[in-house]
Amino acid sequence: MLTANLSRKLRYVAFACVACFSGTGIAGPAEDTKDATKLYQQGKLDQALSKVNSALAQQPKDAQGRFLKGLILTELKKGTDAIQVFTGLTEDYPELPEPYNNLAVLYAGQGNYDKAKAALELAIHTHPSYATAYENLGDIYAQLARRSYDKALQLDKGNLTAQGKLSMVKDIFNLPKVAAADTTKSVPTQVAVAPKTDPKADPKADPKVEPAKAASTTTTKTANVALSGNASEDAKTTVLAWAKAWAAKDTAAYLGFYAPNFETPNGMARAAWEAQRKERIEPKKLITVDVKIIKTSVQGNVAMVVFRQIYRADAVKSDNTKTLRLVKTGDRWLISTERSGS
Repeated sequence: MLTANLSRKLRYVAFACVACFSGTGIAGPAEDTKDATKLYQQGKLDQALSKVNSALAQQPKDAQGRFLKGLILTELKKGTDAIQVFTGLTEDYPELPEPYNNLAVLYAGQGNYDKAKAALELAIHTHPSYATAYENLGDIYAQLARRSYDKALQLDKGNLTAQGKLSMVKDIFNLPKVAAADTTKSVPTQVAVAPKTDPKADPKADPKVEPAKAASTTTTKTANVALSGNASEDAKTTVLAWAKAWAAKDTAAYLGFYAPNFETPNGMARAAWEAQRKERIEPKKLITVDVKIIKTSVQGNVAMVVFRQIYRADAVKSDNTKTLRLVKTGDRWLISTERSGS
């Protein structure tokens, strides 16, 4: 359907701890909000909603708690309630572009492109360098153009110019011919998982591989990574191969890049973490993971690779810095720590 395809194109901004609100003078999250964030990361949405509601009962104006609540409600398919939360944020904190952007995605999921367009224009007005909003606005304009070309062809089926333009728009979104009535149906919007806030890894730490926290539920396989013998280059090659396996949705190969002693988020059991990764990767229709290496350092059997990661999957887009700590295990480099943020 039209809205489903658009939702896969639009970019939703997920909760990024204090990142979204840095420099605004807004206080950091309360403990209950931090707990709610962990529950949200673990996919425990009902518990996360209860916890964030408890936090907001004490601090009803907490921007970060309210933003997180909007994300949780969206995941719970409560789009109307999520719209109410993000609308309230735009009223109380009009300087923040992220709530406007998320409102636009929710409106677009309902087929209300005029409201989506208005919200994105406000996001850009508050933050003229907000690339995500510009990209989303372009998608909205394309859909509005599609509607107009469709209408032109309804009135004049022989209009070859309109046919050509409509075909171009369909190619962008991979759209079939859709009746106008279908554009009003609501499609849930997917959101990204909140980045972890693990402590910085120490490159001088003992690189010994420890026993896994729990047995794996996924049959992993050794990825075909051509190594050169140059530790720094081989660490980079490993990271690129890991990203390639992720984008290909080859979860067996992807999980095979993680060391048995990998530090799972929030102390999750290894089996539960692997199952969660499979659930979040395999259903996606299309994933792209662009990696731009910033810095690589090697000390003995430990390598630290810092890179910019541009991730796209269905309706989700993230652009952040990530650090992977790799340990040399036999003739392979394996990920022992994964951390987002600079």
